[in-house]
Amino acid sequence: MNSLKNAKSALCAGLATLCLATSAWAWPDKSVTIIVPFPAGGSTDTIARAVGNHLGEQFKQSFVVDNKAGATGSIGATQVARAPADGYTLLVSSLAPFVVAPHLIKGLPYDPLKDFTYLTVAVQTPNVLVVSPPLASKVNSVQDAIALLKAKPGTVSFATSGAGSSDHLTAELFWQKTGTKGLHIPYKGGAPAVTDLLGGQVDMSFQNVNTVIAHIRSGKLKAIAVTGDKRSPVLPDVPTMAEAGVQGVDVYAWQAFAAPKNLPADIRAQLHAGIIKALKDPALTKQFTDAGLEIVGNTPEQFTQFQAREFARWKQVIDTGGITAN
Repeated sequence: MNSLKNAKSALCAGLATLCLATSAWAWPDKSVTIIVPFPAGGSTDTIARAVGNHLGEQFKQSFVVDNKAGATGSIGATQVARAPADGYTLLVSSLAPFVVAPHLIKGLPYDPLKDFTYLTVAVQTPNVLVVSPPLASKVNSVQDAIALLKAKPGTVSFATSGAGSSDHLTAELFWQKTGTKGLHIPYKGGAPAVTDLLGGQVDMSFQNVNTVIAHIRSGKLKAIAVTGDKRSPVLPDVPTMAEAGVQGVDVYAWQAFAAPKNLPADIRAQLHAGIIKALKDPALTKQFTDAGLEIVGNTPEQFTQFQAREFARWKQVIDTGGITAN
């Protein structure tokens, strides 16, 4: 009798293992939704679509980008946090909903430290301080910008892609380090911010290098300084903030892939491997690096540790500046 029970138990265990293996092998057997918590046309959207297309080719399924903008990226992030952990809903986002929104929005409906499976930081890029065409002849350096800010405190406008975005926090950090204050003009994404910057409706902005590199090359926007710890390969003649005399404004914007918490380990491994393979594709790598992006492609464990450090860093900046989501 015991032998029969043991045989049945072994059979059930074997069937369970087979079902799990079959489930893992079958993923994905339908389209995967990539939530981008910002409008179409910005940096995050571009990266999500490029990598998503590559993933679609690898896995022979559609990876469809769905833009869910608003509330410092937290609307889209909330949708992912509440989605089933089955590999069919992903989040591709900048740092905003991961390490900024929690310090700005009370009652956030997700915990960024617990409610996601972190896959990888795909890319990073420094921001670049650019001035609009009407100011191009007056502001030729960081020191010129500082002098203008001090001469007209609180009136020189800075376009950002939203409250708590990388460009907003970089501006706030810059003001804190230089003892100045600009006028924050938030937009719902980088694309509309750049549009008004080009039109002269706003004065300056700290935009991701890849967002404005074409406008810098064409002469429509003037680049003053980058926020990286070294010069950008695509802007070799533009100094870093440190070279321009402002220390402590080493900032990189980053875009990363995540999924709902408790994503099965086998699907996590497949997704991570697929994303890394996409990032190493020569054509995609060239597309990103030519635009001023730096490929990162770290491990889930490295991303988790990095997220915790960024979480603490930007909390300090937000608390010091008394920044709110409005």
